[in-house]
Amino acid sequence: MTPQENIADEVLMTIRQIVRRISEHSKSLSRVAGLTVPQLLCLKAIGELERHEAEITVARVSKAVQLSAATTSRILDRLVRAGLVERQRGEVDRRRVSLSLTATGRVRFGALPTPLQEAFIERLNGLEAVEREGLLVALRRIAELMEAERLDAAPILALEMDLPDELD
Repeated sequence: MTPQENIADEVLMTIRQIVRRISEHSKSLSRVAGLTVPQLLCLKAIGELERHEAEITVARVSKAVQLSAATTSRILDRLVRAGLVERQRGEVDRRRVSLSLTATGRVRFGALPTPLQEAFIERLNGLEAVEREGLLVALRRIAELMEAERLDAAPILALEMDLPDELD
């Protein structure tokens, strides 16, 4: 095996390790929390926003989780059906919809496991700035080599099946 082939194999194995870690963590979160990663993030965002804001809207949750309002709305539909979130129409402006956790949602919020990206971000931020920038440059180059740089992606480490069609 040539040195080039060896490096290529190492890069591919490392990418596969990352993909497998994301897959394993997503499955683990689903087992522990009974939610997909995007559902967990939306539930967490609502719980955290309730501490600081009087009114929580789909747009506000969407901004917090960095997903489109349409995607966030579909995720919230599932959380509403699961009895974890409720929507309330405004009394003055019926078009305005506020979100809040149900009693069951508050219990689940208090017991949510940490998403993989939160631990990753904490560790990444612990690196020197020059090392963080180098990693970003290298990852962007890998995305280019895989012809993936133009794919829309949210900063969520989750399995494809966890995300609505819009993000697949």
